[in-house]
Amino acid sequence: MVDSRYVIAVHGGAGTISSSPPESEAPYHQGLKAALAAGAAVLEGGGSALDAVQAAVESLEDCPLFNAGRGSVYTADAHHEMDAALMEGRHLAAGAVAGVHHVRNPVALARSVMVSSGHVLMVGAGAECFAQQMGLAMEPEAYFHTDERLAQLRHVQSGGLDLLAAAAVPEAPLQENGKIGTVGAVARDCHGHLAAAVSTGGLTGKRPGRVGDSAVIGAGIYANDLSCAVVTTGTGEHFIRAVAAYDVHARMVYRGQTLQEAAPDVVFGELRRMGGRGGLIAVDALGDVRMPFNTSGMYRGLQRQGEPACTAIFHEDGQAGFRP
Repeated sequence: MVDSRYVIAVHGGAGTISSSPPESEAPYHQGLKAALAAGAAVLEGGGSALDAVQAAVESLEDCPLFNAGRGSVYTADAHHEMDAALMEGRHLAAGAVAGVHHVRNPVALARSVMVSSGHVLMVGAGAECFAQQMGLAMEPEAYFHTDERLAQLRHVQSGGLDLLAAAAVPEAPLQENGKIGTVGAVARDCHGHLAAAVSTGGLTGKRPGRVGDSAVIGAGIYANDLSCAVVTTGTGEHFIRAVAAYDVHARMVYRGQTLQEAAPDVVFGELRRMGGRGGLIAVDALGDVRMPFNTSGMYRGLQRQGEPACTAIFHEDGQAGFRP
């Protein structure tokens, strides 16, 4: 049965997330709920799913707790390189950016690429120049600095932690440094249209110029009104090779699977066999939402029209009003 209500879901990254007292987890729940509120406000006014997911991701980009926008991690040379993308399911329009430095909200730049550039993907200095032409907010490098992110870089550089290696080991200790950072949102609006948006600061200590799955349409993001809207978070190289987001769509369209079947098949099947770690959030044309992940945790949240927002971090939080 089709649920005609709007629905929006968000995530703030997955990985070997530290188990901590509730009071230290509270800011993450607040950040997720703020993002849900931003997106739901658009949908409540009859706005589009595309506008809603952009609003939600911009909220997460502005929160220094998450690895996107202001909270972006450092590259090996102690700079920030951000990627973002969005896609809408009605016309399959998409926009993406990669390797940008000074753009306050990379997802807004991805929207401009989709609407005004005539392209799908722009990178580096050319993308930043385009952002200035579009009048988007730009920030100095200091805006993106947080002491915690710099400490994570120094820890990695000292040999204390290899984030990709830590994320790939199921038995790795729970620690915030092991979080695989991306933020994302998917939504179905009251008109039945789907959209997805994603943004990331990349991987702590990554080689300058490395681009993960977030900016790759079909890998880290996909939306099609015929099936679903998907955004992923995890070890990006694996998600690219698995074409993970599109694979959820393909399983639904070509195999006849439901979202309930397709989403976990991707996360726990081929992706995991490749050594990929992480998860995804997805909503289908019927309004069903799925959030599978094969890591210790995934920051995530959900809001349906007429219902309170709910958020969760760990597997055992799955009773927080939605199915993990």
